[in-house]
Amino acid sequence: MEFNLLKDLVLLFGLALVTVVLFRKIRLPSIIGFLFTGIVAGPYALGLITDTHQVEQMAEIGVVLLLFTIGIEFSLKELLRIKHLVLWGGGVQVAVTIAVVALLGVGLGFSWQQSAFFGFLVSLSSTAILMKLLMDAGEMDSPHGKACLGILIFQDLCVVPLMLFTPFLGGAGNGVAGIVMVLGKALAVVVVAHFSARFAVPWIFNQVVKTRSRELFILTIIFVGFGTAFLTAQVGLSMALGAFIAGLAISESEYSHQVMGDIIPFRDAFISLFFISVGMLLDPATLVKHPMTVLLIIVAIILIKGVVASGAALILKFPPRPALISGLLLAQVGEFAFVLSQTGQKYGLLNGEQYQLFLAASVATMALTAVSVKFAEPLANKISSLLPAALKRGTRVSGVSHDRFPMEDHVVIVGFGVNGRNLARVLVANGISYIVIETNHHTVKAERKKGTQIIFGDASRPEILHHAMIEKARVMVVAISDATTTRRVVDQARSMRPTIHMIVRTRYVAEMEPLYQQGVNDVVPEEFETSVEIFSRVLRSYLVPHDQIESCINDIRRDSYQMFRSISRRHSHATGITGFLSGVELATFRVQPGSEVEGTQLRDGLLRERSGASVLVIRRGEEINSNPDPVWQFQAEDTVLVLGRAEQLAVTARLFEMTSLIHT
Repeated sequence: MEFNLLKDLVLLFGLALVTVVLFRKIRLPSIIGFLFTGIVAGPYALGLITDTHQVEQMAEIGVVLLLFTIGIEFSLKELLRIKHLVLWGGGVQVAVTIAVVALLGVGLGFSWQQSAFFGFLVSLSSTAILMKLLMDAGEMDSPHGKACLGILIFQDLCVVPLMLFTPFLGGAGNGVAGIVMVLGKALAVVVVAHFSARFAVPWIFNQVVKTRSRELFILTIIFVGFGTAFLTAQVGLSMALGAFIAGLAISESEYSHQVMGDIIPFRDAFISLFFISVGMLLDPATLVKHPMTVLLIIVAIILIKGVVASGAALILKFPPRPALISGLLLAQVGEFAFVLSQTGQKYGLLNGEQYQLFLAASVATMALTAVSVKFAEPLANKISSLLPAALKRGTRVSGVSHDRFPMEDHVVIVGFGVNGRNLARVLVANGISYIVIETNHHTVKAERKKGTQIIFGDASRPEILHHAMIEKARVMVVAISDATTTRRVVDQARSMRPTIHMIVRTRYVAEMEPLYQQGVNDVVPEEFETSVEIFSRVLRSYLVPHDQIESCINDIRRDSYQMFRSISRRHSHATGITGFLSGVELATFRVQPGSEVEGTQLRDGLLRERSGASVLVIRRGEEINSNPDPVWQFQAEDTVLVLGRAEQLAVTARLFEMTSLIHT
């Protein structure tokens, strides 16, 4: 039996590899590829898999993990912060969609219980597909991206109560008393989860993190998630509810980002099985037998959800254009509707033929989402241009950021030891924002109490870097002592943000070349800097003059770092400005009161004659003057960007210092 399951998994994953690659080439989401894999391999097509029960059992693990990660992502604090966007937008969309579909179902002769259940199914959109498409298109921060996010959050939160009420629609409950009992159990579990989030879960993870064992950390995640799911199932609630509550409990701890990074590979593997198993349940003959019925269901879903979701965005005071785009993007059936549909079939709310019709229409609407992303904006522009001016107004131009530390053009500091702390202190003094990533939980706790923007986690995980908003950062500094981890961090960061300026601390000079090969911009070897500090202290003990020591340091650094830069250029594939700065550097100086350059003009030639360096940009207050005119006169507090060789910049620095300091 075990070998049969292994054979089935090998067949399914092998076929999925081929199918998903082909679907990605025609720019369709991977989920559609998984669904198609299931259709082809299932008993209604090629019949490669005859016993679908074991695959379905493993697919249930994917659903549990999906609810678990949704719980982690949506903490109670975050939900309260964006409550208007979620409750009004999502609440209107879900409630009105259920009502419209239910009325339509009753009008077509279905019972009110079935009609309401049809509304449950249609009200949910695909978070997995839509968020992936919006992220790939770079539209998560757009007004329609924020509107979709708010509505999707509410839909995901509604999954649990909808699953709780489905048995009662099927007549399996004990009326009002049964509903009150289930809600009472759910409330009790939520209360327990709340106190667990504050006390039990943090304590458990604190003990595990102290061991610094990655394997034990992952086992703890699985234990907390599946253990809570098992307990809720034992008291008569769904495993999905337990997984969601476990995620909520973890979301309130400082370990949530690392938990997310570790669990996502497992979730993605099992959720792919879920979509494959759904595909195996679809009979392609349904499309042949009832093509017009399937087409009408598809059109009805798109029209109802498109209009209702657009209306929800308009209620949130979005202008018509982003509201229409949001409606078009949300006009599909979501992955949780498949979970609900199987529950509904179990309780007699869907018969076999209705279930097949629903599956066929749902898969079609999911596939059409990729087309919607491409054509939603032109279509919305066309429709909004036909509206009168009075209807084009909207007071909300964007949504609410879901980032815990909203910022951009910042520095990402990996490691908060001596180097990281000193860098942070200097950045604060100069008004530059930063985010720290650290794996020592004691440091994270202590720094969070001080107000430091710090994240617990492994910076080689893409989810951790995403929470540090590396996509918006200008500089990344890796200040950890583990060479292997440093290389993993560099690889991941460069893949997520190719243009980021990356500075890495390393212990030995021998480690510099491999780092430059990976695309690091600057490497600072502690071995070399330690040698500089040693010989400077030796010279001081012999009472060698300070300026002579500085001259020796400059000579050593110039020669050595010139050699280091040649390594960098040898492995650099960039064709930007850095490729032309061979042997020269850029430096910034501030005109100090009483300095030699204060009051002089560029045409006087003092800077050029004395140092040989060239002025590129001058900033005075908020004014920035690139390639300044020769008549420009230097004033105190001007900031000047200069280009020159190391020895030229050393002379330039003295020209910008106060004259009294030079003589002393």
